[in-house]
Amino acid sequence: MTKSELIHRLAEMYPDPRLYHRDYERIVNKVFDEISDALARGDRVELRGFGAFSVRARSARVGRNPRTGAAVEVGEKRLPFFKTGKELRDRVNKG
Repeated sequence: MTKSELIHRLAEMYPDPRLYHRDYERIVNKVFDEISDALARGDRVELRGFGAFSVRARSARVGRNPRTGAAVEVGEKRLPFFKTGKELRDRVNKG
């Protein structure tokens, strides 16, 4: 499902004569922005039953250039990580 499909689905599921399509789009964008901002600050975002977003640090290391085989320094990075919640995991495995 793409973001535009999510917006369309929300508009169909929760019709409100006071809301336009652009309002649903603003809501979805705001939720994603808040999650992104929290992760950028290093905070954890937990959505009960769905999962938790967090940031994990990867330490610096020496990698290899696959084409030449030469050693390459790879700096430290912080990456977003998602861990599924029990309800979501059970729902997906149910089929």
